Amino acid sequence: MSEILKRILLVEDDEKIAFVAVMVLEEFGGFKVRHCDSGQKALECFDAFAPQLVLLDVMMPGMDGPETLRNLLQNPNAQHVPVVFLTAKAQKHEQKAYFDTGAVGVIVKPFDPMALSDQVRSYWHADGEAEAR
Repeated sequence: MSEILKRILLVEDDEKIAFVAVMVLEEFGGFKVRHCDSGQKALECFDAFAPQLVLLDVMMPGMDGPETLRNLLQNPNAQHVPVVFLTAKAQKHEQKAYFDTGAVGVIVKPFDPMALSDQVRSYWHADGEAEAR
């Protein structure tokens, strides 16, 4: 991807995790972050915010992360936006299921706040390299 990653949609129902993630991504990563606390809200704000990457919690009440991703992929504007799951459920078979759903990466909770921006950038660059092939 030749463009620079600027806008991230964070979908996370845990307010403490969301607070830390937004703070480090904005303050240290220099990103503009929109936080949604549910999959439904993420679907509703997606087009207006036009994120370049989505960080998506797996376990949420109502619509979980994989279901949110399946719904996002119904939106033509979301089909080429990389999605990275945030989860404590990260065994190999679980991660395979996330990739099968369409995710480009998995960041395991608890994540290192100081490494989060770099992890996100690495998935952004890896997705761009995959598109260039």
